[in-house]
Amino acid sequence: MTRVLHTGDTHIGYRQYHSPERRADFLAAFRQVVADAIADDVNAVVHAGDLFHDRRPALADIHGTIEVLRELAAADVPLYAVVGNHERTRGDQWLDLFETLGLATRLGRTPRVVGNVALYGLDFVPRSRRAALEYDFAPHDADHAALVSHGLFEPFAHADWDTEALLEAATVDFDAMLLGDNHQPGVETVGDTWVTYCGSTERTDASERDDRGYNLVTFDDEVTIARRGLETRPFVTVDLSLAPGEGPDRVRERLREEPLEDAVVVVGLSGAGEPVSPAEVETFAVERGALVARVTDRREYEAADVAAVRFADPDEAVRERLRELGLSDAALAIDEVVRDDAVAKTTVRDRVEGHVRTLLDEDPAAFEPATPVGPTPETLADALAEESEAAEAAGRAVEADSADEPDVEEVEAAVEAASDDGSTTGRATGDDESAGDPESGSEPPANEEPASEDPPAETAPATAEDGATAPPAQTEDSAEADAAAEDDAQVTMEDYL
Repeated sequence: MTRVLHTGDTHIGYRQYHSPERRADFLAAFRQVVADAIADDVNAVVHAGDLFHDRRPALADIHGTIEVLRELAAADVPLYAVVGNHERTRGDQWLDLFETLGLATRLGRTPRVVGNVALYGLDFVPRSRRAALEYDFAPHDADHAALVSHGLFEPFAHADWDTEALLEAATVDFDAMLLGDNHQPGVETVGDTWVTYCGSTERTDASERDDRGYNLVTFDDEVTIARRGLETRPFVTVDLSLAPGEGPDRVRERLREEPLEDAVVVVGLSGAGEPVSPAEVETFAVERGALVARVTDRREYEAADVAAVRFADPDEAVRERLRELGLSDAALAIDEVVRDDAVAKTTVRDRVEGHVRTLLDEDPAAFEPATPVGPTPETLADALAEESEAAEAAGRAVEADSADEPDVEEVEAAVEAASDDGSTTGRATGDDESAGDPESGSEPPANEEPASEDPPAETAPATAEDGATAPPAQTEDSAEADAAAEDDAQVTMEDYL
């Protein structure tokens, strides 16, 4: 019998909500995992990627991780791991450094046998590279085999990787796939193979409401997967619909019902109630002991005069239109993140930035536009112009056919009356088509500046869903800048070595 602790998505170094305390929480959660592994005397710890949140972690995070790994090594419990999408860089990985120090082993296509289990690894692979990927794994003579990998695999939510095709193409029969990347834990079967996510060890956004933890996988006559929980900082999530007449007092009353001490407080407001100042609510929560408080007033995104447009599936309609435009794989992936309701708005920037960095380092071809599969904006504009001209021509023809013959005497009388008043026929002087026309011989009004020959100014920046302009590049505030001297210094593998 072999028992393996399966963990992943520890995201050490993540300064969530710009809070140094939250940054410490992520390392503390990993320390708990290691302490449990030692106490339970497991045969190995398997990490399924994203050990760090940033590919260039701060020195303090590197040193803290090394200290924890040394505790594991001192207890003679090996750590086997793969590389996740947050860690990918050119050349060597931090995991390779830890292997050089004797603190970890990077899994690959050659088996690492622990007890009666052969462990294999598959690092995160961008979608654009998977078509050419071969699943050749060296043979083994153990009783069981498990593949450790990082990615979004079927049949779980947001999957973009065909698990069944992978298992069929693999040269080794796997009893289990121990996965990372999906922060929600889960267990499924694909054919005869157990497929499981351990979930993240800390909440990286407010949508991750379930308790955090890891898996304990036992390989005996059969494979069994048990869930273990971790003690992490509490998140207090309040979804409050304000009735007419309800406002800030109702929000404060509702928060008094919750244990806010040392918690991350996330409030979502909806309904037809009175306006609420997010800053006042956040201050109230912090004064009652909350570590961090964030308020999202969803009513800001509701427009009363928005035209009703219905689709059988609005998201699929958007995806289909985007595919028709021939956007790059990178643009399509970013669009999915931005429109994903499960991703908190406060973390969208981090997720998009991490994804773009990964693609820039590993797969620049993902930014190349694809061939449009439908009409482009230019062809659509041409088609609309042609339709508009045809419609105008048809309208003029109808008017000509249906117009009554003019009364000649009435027209002559109107012209004579206008001449007696000294006025001109047609538009007033300010609207006269001939005003300022060189061919007409007239001059523009003295108080009117001639039209500028300069090109038109750039359009205003696009607004976000809440109506605010797109935020500028993120900068460190003064407090973080003061604390960034040495502990927060980010280093590359080359700097560290």
